[in-house]
Parts: sequence; structure tokens; C-alpha cells
Amino acid sequence: MARGEWWRHGVIYQIYPRSFADGDGDGVGDLPGIRARLDHLSDLGVDAIWLSPFYPSPMVDFGYDVADYTGVDPLFGTLDDFDQLVAGAHARGIRVVVDLVPNHTSDQHPWFLESRSSRHSPKRDWYVWADPKPDGSPPNNWISAFPRTARAWTFDERTGQWYLHSFTPQQPDLNWWNPEVRQAMDEVMRFWLDRGVDGFRVDVAHKMARDPELLDNPLVELGDEAEADTSSVARVARLAKLKAVERRDEDWPEVHEIVRRFRRTLDAYDDRMAVGEVYLLDLQRLARYYGSGQDEFHLAHNFVFLTQPWKAAAFRAVVDEFTGLLPPDAWPAWMLGDHDVSRIASRYDEGGNGQARARVAAMLLLTLRGTPFVYAGDEIGMTDGEVPPDRVVDVDGRDPQRTPMQWDGSPGAGFSRPGVEPWLPIAADAATVNVAAQREDPASMLGLYRRLIRYRKGSAALRGGGYRSLPDAPDGCYAYLRSAGEERLLVALNFTGQPLAFDPGLGADRGRLELATDPGRAAGEEVGLRPLQLGPDEGVVVRLP
Repeated sequence: MARGEWWRHGVIYQIYPRSFADGDGDGVGDLPGIRARLDHLSDLGVDAIWLSPFYPSPMVDFGYDVADYTGVDPLFGTLDDFDQLVAGAHARGIRVVVDLVPNHTSDQHPWFLESRSSRHSPKRDWYVWADPKPDGSPPNNWISAFPRTARAWTFDERTGQWYLHSFTPQQPDLNWWNPEVRQAMDEVMRFWLDRGVDGFRVDVAHKMARDPELLDNPLVELGDEAEADTSSVARVARLAKLKAVERRDEDWPEVHEIVRRFRRTLDAYDDRMAVGEVYLLDLQRLARYYGSGQDEFHLAHNFVFLTQPWKAAAFRAVVDEFTGLLPPDAWPAWMLGDHDVSRIASRYDEGGNGQARARVAAMLLLTLRGTPFVYAGDEIGMTDGEVPPDRVVDVDGRDPQRTPMQWDGSPGAGFSRPGVEPWLPIAADAATVNVAAQREDPASMLGLYRRLIRYRKGSAALRGGGYRSLPDAPDGCYAYLRSAGEERLLVALNFTGQPLAFDPGLGADRGRLELATDPGRAAGEEVGLRPLQLGPDEGVVVRLP
């Protein structure tokens, strides 16, 4: 594989291992299943895969409650299976990024079991323990990120103290003020780097440091509806209300020293990277996680971008503001879907136009200046699955976006062996929305993704060129110029269900159509630019003379 800053130019594809491919026929996806499907990823053209956790875990939060940072849960295979997966990916020019979960462990992790055993345990200070208030209540008013969990503290009867958990009670938070914790996580990182991983996606990076005095968060009125509504949309609304508040349970200044330490560990190896999951709905705070552009995260996920409504002006405003905030050498990352949010084709659907909008979203994601992250299944237009009450398993209502990957039109969608019941139901549209049905169809969503990725690889303007939005585009249209040397590309995206026409004002009367989300339009045809005509819910890439 070519060396260099591959993370700036590549397309990264997220795999949720439970849901990608079941290699051993137990109904749960695994590492051998992923390895068996590497040719699909090679054909798609992605440059790296990001694997959600596969470590030993009680699976209260499906792997984000880690019981052993340096192993593989038998559900997913073995360390040898992991090594074979890395070797198979590397042989195809695909890099491997793994989830690092440094904020918390499982309550079954040996570190926590020892910490919980006694107030005098050598590992007591590896976690956040605190005495009750005089009335016996928790040390402060901090709440869990999971609304159903409510408070972020659980009382331990044996030792008479409360322990902190930003998520479920089975996920106690590590104490990152303890230098031994920092050293232990360095060793975890080196373990996987030495096995050949190309980087880490750092889970809830902004949570690792909090007020050492454990003072209360400021109170914010969220409204009565916050108590009843636990959906991802409601969570975004609550976080938006909190974003300007100086919270004490996350984004504490010390977090940047922790991230700088991660970077030093990575920089001791060749060609490795880290992307931070920084769920802060504040672009200025998010930009700080890049540090100088050379000393903190290489990339940081932008959840302000991901949570925008389907409005051209909203996306343009986020991209323009964020690119202006980044240090000179920093590089943005963009994603519109992952295992925690409703799928693109469902989230943006309005009266049946979800697939058309998902095509425009694909063009947006793969033509912006920055690194695109694609969630497995979005390349075929998968929608949220329907999960009946008796099949619900997730603690935070995220099952619909995690239903199994749809490989073919068989009853089990090719996810597992015939007749095997998968861990979550197969989505109802799997008979038509699947890889096999789309593989040879250039008009399909898969065909569009392959063209976009292939074109991106061959375009200096899209891989690393400049970006300038066109502020005079009409309402409902997001248009921008990507350029490198003499290559100039106009990207125009119609976010409305009506035709649009406008003059981009770029000094050219005509251009050449390179890509279109409308499969009826042929690449290579000449198009007029005074005005440029866009169909409803259509995006185009036009080469300018």
C-alpha cells in the first residue's frame, strides 16, 4: 500500500461487526464473515474499514462495555481471525481502523473488579469513586448520556461509595487523572498497532476528562417532553440546548493533553491515524480537538453536520463555518450515518423521496473537502428496519439502524446460513434492496457509490483540492467549487423536490457532466451553465473549462 497521509484522501467504511456478515452460522456477524466479504469492499473502492468493538464483553452495550482490551470475544472469533482479517484487507489495499473505548470499561473488566473490591485496592483510583452527600444522594447532578439510565452514578453497597458511569451502570468511567490509566491505555494502543492496525476511532473522546472536584453541572430547562422522548432526534435537541453551557462532566481542558498523548503514541509508528468521536454540537469546541493541526486528532467526527435538517443552507453554513475554524493543516471529516443514528434513506425521507435524497447525500459526502465516512449498508440505500417489541435488544433504541447487511434477496438476505435466525430481523425491503440486485445495475445506489468513489480517486480536486461555496445559489441549492491546478469541478445539489435553474457565475457558458445522481443523465454530455438546470432532488458534478 502507498505510504503517506492516506487518511486525508481515502474513503473510510464503518462496519458494525454484529450486523455485517455471519461466518459461523450462529446468527451474529463476526470477523470471518467480514473477511469473506472483503471483495465487496474492494469492488466498492473504499480505502479503509473501521470496525466497531469486537472485544470480550458482556454485551450490555454491544461491545462498548469492554471486559478485555486486548482480546476478541468468542462471538466474533479469535485473535487469529483478526490477524487474518487484517492480512486480507491489507492484501487488497484496504487499511483497518479499530474502535478504542478509553472512557469506560465493563463492570466485569478485571480492573474494575479489583477497584470495586475495597477502598484500599491499588486500582481504586483507576475509576471515579466518590462519597455520598450527607443525605446519601449521589455526589452531584450529572446524568447519563442514555436518557433511560437517568443519573450517572451507581451506589456500591460493599464499599459505601458511588461510582461514575457516563452510560449504563455496567460501564464505569475510568479516572483519566490517574497516570497509571494513561499508561495502561498506551499499552492497549501499542498492542493493536503492533498487530498491524492502521488507526483508531476513539469512542466518546470528549468524555475522558471532567471536573476533578465533581461539581454540579449548571441546570438547563429541557422541557417536559425530554422526560418521555428518548429518540435520537430528542437527544440532539437536548444536546443543542446544552451546547453553550460550561459542563463539568465532559470536554474538560485536560482532555486535550490526553489526546496529545494518544498522538505521540501513534506518531511513534509509521502512517497511523486517530479519529475522535467528539459529540459536541459546538463547532468551535470541536475544532479544538485538532490542536495545532499536528498534535491532537488527525480527524474528528462532526455531529453538527450529521444532525442538520435536509436543507441546503443548513449544510452549507456548517461546512463553511467549520472549515474556517480549523487550523491551517487540519483536515475535516464528514459522515451522515453510523450505528447510532437513523439511516440516511429513512432519516431524510419525506413522502417517499428518501432514496432520491440518499443519492444526493452520497454525492455531498463524497465530493466535500475532507475525509468521508460511509456506514455499511448506506451504499445500497438500506433503510431502518422494523424491530418488534419482543426483538428489541439495545439499551438506547438504536436497533433499527443496526439490522443485518442485505447481501441478496434470499429470506435471510445472505447474512447468515440459510434457515438461521439473525440477531435482529432482516429489513422488509431486503428482497429488492441488496448487494446482489444492485451489483450489475449501473443505475442503482451501489452503482452511484462506486462511480463517486472511483471518480474521487482520480480527481486531485476532490481528493485534496480547494473548496469554495457559491453563496448566490438559489434557496434549496448547495453549490460549491472544488479545484486543484487547472481542474475545476462544480458540485450542485438540489435539496428540493422542484426543478432549479441558476447561473453559477464561474465564467463559463458550458461544462461537461461528470456525475449525476439521476441515472438517466449520461456522463460526458455537455451541459449549459447559463443557467444550469437541476432536476428535483438531483445532484451533479460538472467539469468547467
